[in-house]
Amino acid sequence: MTANPREGSLLGLDIGTSGARAIAIDLAGNVLVAATEEYPLATPRPGWTEQEPEDWWAASQAVLRRVVSECGQPPLALGLTGQMHGAVFLDESDHVIRPALLWNDQRTHRQCQEITDKVGMQRLVEITGNPALTGFQAPKILWLRDEEPAAFSRLHRVLLPKDYVRLRLTGEHATDVSDASGTLLLDLRRRQWSEEVLDALEIPRDWLPVMHEGPDVTGAVTASAAKLTGLPPGLAVAAGGGDNAAAAVGNGIVRPGVVSSSVGTSGVVFAHSDEPMVDPRGRLHSFCHAVPGAYHVMGVTLAAGAALRWWRDIVSPGSDFEAMASLAAHAPAGSGGLLFLPYLSGERTPVLDPSARGAFVGLNMTHTLAHLTRAVMEGVVHSLKQCVDLIAGLPLPVTEIRATGGGARSAIWRQLQSDMFGMPVFRNTVDEGPAFGAALLAGVACRAYASVSDATALVQLRADVTRPDTDVSGLYQQQHEVYASLYESTAGAMHRLSALD
Repeated sequence: MTANPREGSLLGLDIGTSGARAIAIDLAGNVLVAATEEYPLATPRPGWTEQEPEDWWAASQAVLRRVVSECGQPPLALGLTGQMHGAVFLDESDHVIRPALLWNDQRTHRQCQEITDKVGMQRLVEITGNPALTGFQAPKILWLRDEEPAAFSRLHRVLLPKDYVRLRLTGEHATDVSDASGTLLLDLRRRQWSEEVLDALEIPRDWLPVMHEGPDVTGAVTASAAKLTGLPPGLAVAAGGGDNAAAAVGNGIVRPGVVSSSVGTSGVVFAHSDEPMVDPRGRLHSFCHAVPGAYHVMGVTLAAGAALRWWRDIVSPGSDFEAMASLAAHAPAGSGGLLFLPYLSGERTPVLDPSARGAFVGLNMTHTLAHLTRAVMEGVVHSLKQCVDLIAGLPLPVTEIRATGGGARSAIWRQLQSDMFGMPVFRNTVDEGPAFGAALLAGVACRAYASVSDATALVQLRADVTRPDTDVSGLYQQQHEVYASLYESTAGAMHRLSALD
């Protein structure tokens, strides 16, 4: 299985929205040690989300020191992954100009319209695989130009979140094609920055990092970073991938037909494709995969676990998610005819609307807290089903569903997905998501594995499989038809209310 087997460990570092997580695995894919360090999220205005890149770096140092000191096996390479789309603005000395704008930030609606007008909707989708969406990086650059011109005048480089940590580790300005796909500046088919889009938006090419495939070596840990992290100086750092592409590698989503469904802060349905597959209406993201030469399509629900967290913080502050799941289990499937639209942060798939708003629909006097809690969870999975249906309509095969993210550890989340999709839901033995995939990519980078396919041969499924209840699936199918009609019925009211925020 290995091209150059050696003793040692492979490290993966995930710069997530809520914290940094590092893991070390052995060459057989066993997790040896893991560490997590949280950091704050700022919401200075409704719809705005920001973080301090220095917090990512401080947390990365902490988790890497812990993993290296506790692992017991020398590291062979490090792979990076993290939240996608964020914009880290740097001056000519690589100092951070202002807090980073994150993936779920919604402030750039006007800039998205400008991009669409300058490039053209059809041409933009042809080149990048995607329409202009508020979460992507390109409109954030234009927002800085429009709203903070003094800061924009100092701009010299723009990096994605994990790539800022790479800069601090190696001194290199580099990224990978999967993460770069979420900038709206990548030529999807050429797997390089698009000169046409850059020229149209007047963004200099030299502001952007060097492009790599996921398992490429992008640099080595510097002596100064080694002192801060405990990593050995000269350790190879792999390009890695955006969090969803890296998680897909860690879940074995590297061939057509195998699809992952993730319930984390956001919800993601991810499908591998050997060729670019583009939804002409842009409802699905079409990105490069972290697998060299491969692609993927992805449907995104912006508030998945975040919707349940919001609901918990309102009705039962301090409760854990297990308690909320237990409460939901006391309500019947279908929540007594109650539906929930999880558009708490606007929405991506399939409505592409930053002004969409959440709602309970169908409330009556018989509904209890349990009904409402279950409806929140069902609403998230209704949204994920829309993603699955769009992928199947491309057409891409959907022959196997693998649950991932925090929701994969919850029996009720898995059962909801199985019943809603009408398919068995599988789960991997290793439940580490992006960090695990980043570690496997590091293994390819240091030639512990001959290829990504070789590395993912280590991914194994658990014996327990969640299977659909036929009667519940039938009920959900009927409800889903109503759910899918609600956005069009309420969009006008949502937009009027959004304008009053």
